[in-house]
Amino acid sequence: MTTTLDLITIGRSSVDLYGGQVGGRLEDMRSFDKYIGGSPTNIACGTARLGLKSAVITGVGDEHMGRFIREELEREGVDTRGVKTDPERLTALVLLGIRDQERFPLIFYRENCADMGLTEADIDPDFILEARAVVATGTHLSHPRVEAATLKALKIAREAGRRTALDIDYRPNLWGVAGHGEGESRFVESQAVTDKLQSTLHLFDLIVGTEEEFHIAGGSTDTVAALRAVREVSAATLVCKRGARGAVAFTGAIPDSLDDGEAGPGFPIEVFNVLGAGDGFMSGLLKGWLDDEDWPIALKYANACGAFAVSRHGCTPAYPSWEELQFFFRRGIERPDLRNDEELEQVHWATNRHPDWPAVRVFAFDHRAQMEALEGATDERIGRFKELCLDATLAVAQGQPGYGLLCDARLGRDALYRAAGQGLWIGRPVEWPGSRPLTLEPELGPDFGGLAEWPREHVVKVLCFCHPNDKAATWADQEATILRLYHACRRNRLEFLLEVIPSKVGPVGDDTTAWLVERFYDLGVRPDWWKLEPMRSEAAWDATVEAIERNDPHTRGIVILGLGESEEVLAESFRVAASYPLVKGFAVGRTIFGDAASDWMAGRIGDDEAVRSMTDTYARLCSVWDDARAAAQARA
Repeated sequence: MTTTLDLITIGRSSVDLYGGQVGGRLEDMRSFDKYIGGSPTNIACGTARLGLKSAVITGVGDEHMGRFIREELEREGVDTRGVKTDPERLTALVLLGIRDQERFPLIFYRENCADMGLTEADIDPDFILEARAVVATGTHLSHPRVEAATLKALKIAREAGRRTALDIDYRPNLWGVAGHGEGESRFVESQAVTDKLQSTLHLFDLIVGTEEEFHIAGGSTDTVAALRAVREVSAATLVCKRGARGAVAFTGAIPDSLDDGEAGPGFPIEVFNVLGAGDGFMSGLLKGWLDDEDWPIALKYANACGAFAVSRHGCTPAYPSWEELQFFFRRGIERPDLRNDEELEQVHWATNRHPDWPAVRVFAFDHRAQMEALEGATDERIGRFKELCLDATLAVAQGQPGYGLLCDARLGRDALYRAAGQGLWIGRPVEWPGSRPLTLEPELGPDFGGLAEWPREHVVKVLCFCHPNDKAATWADQEATILRLYHACRRNRLEFLLEVIPSKVGPVGDDTTAWLVERFYDLGVRPDWWKLEPMRSEAAWDATVEAIERNDPHTRGIVILGLGESEEVLAESFRVAASYPLVKGFAVGRTIFGDAASDWMAGRIGDDEAVRSMTDTYARLCSVWDDARAAAQARA
């Protein structure tokens, strides 16, 4: 059978609830960040970020946390066919914290959890044979039911000549040899655990663990003796992790000193959080191993991925993309606290965003002042009309990717909330309508703390009326607001869209927008998205696109706004803009809703007619854009 996957991991999955406050007791945490977790799940995501085609066999509950794990895996590009939804068991949870540089308390909530419901019947031989390697973790050897499932997968793989690997991943309390409050414990002697592990070690081509994990696998607290005991029952390559001293690989007999094993370069960085570091290490190691690199290269990948993990908050979110890893190798360490390296963090953020948006056709009905000015408009009626705008958006999108909306929360709250989880690109404005200098909506609060309440899928959109001829005081005021907002978005892991409209302030030439773009980059603002006026000059587009790509090769792209222009004028602007791949689509509002809004607010038409009118116009604009893009691609 032809392999379509590089690896399948098998074992536990969980939702990790990470204490948001650093340096305090877990008892005193005020808030928690939610990530996917569990070693096999982390490794599947970590290897996917490095470009491998990975899958995971695990179990999740038929509830919100189970759906979260499945959706996050899919966002990361992990094949989820092996993820079993268990109708009876709940998804596992883990509470974690960063107490200080040495203590990282955690509590496992895994009593009869969903991944412990895996059975031999859940192992599909055809699925296993799709992968070049099967990777198991030690926890799923701790219970007869999941052990049987794991061994079945390994035996199928070995009989077919596939590679197999074990991350010992010893958690004493998950083996029942330490209490619930000892989740942080990494080693408790147990002959029963040693015997169980040693009965399976012959099934692996690669075995990875810390010194303490080899102690449990080898039945000795002398590391060399433990490695030799493992070697007696397994011909696998043994990779021993040694913390700050890196790691060593042994392909044959175990020497008298660990220093005589094969090693790769280490990376001296500040330790912030050791949780999940081993899974990051394993991800890098598997990348090198499955690419058939020499062990020093594979260990270089592993050590670097582990370094990223110990320097950041969370497990999977800390792991690097392949592009990020190569950037790190080229540039080197500029500061040991990697999470505070602004350039590196930008590459990390930009190369790990999900999902991809190669095209976005956005119906923008975030307008507030324009709707408030209409005859018959009230806050309640505006809110209801925005729900009709959402109905039109959904009618055109039909569940397909590449469609979206811009909607505010002050007047359009119900539409905004209803749009959640429907596969739409969702932008949400924060500027006070028409303000100059820029003022933000009160909902954000003076410290922008309101962003903490936003769903992750919402893109923060801000409109700034600015021009190269603005006075220094105006620039200083607006730049200060945008810079604070940009950093607040990063802190809350929200994408940022910056809209600039110079034509409302002063005369515009071919270099005006490019000048503004350059100024904001010089300020240190790297928007995920730009929303720009529909420039009709190729020279203006050339200058603007060059400025963006030179300053940020990872930007999401540009959407062009409508300014209430006619469909004919927009069609001409689409034709020019579509020649530039960086332009991903449009965000148009009044051209779509203008007539319908006036008539509906005044009572001249009803809901159905308003939705039908907007649906038709929006669909036509989408077709105009798609045709313009197709024509541009045909010319290229």
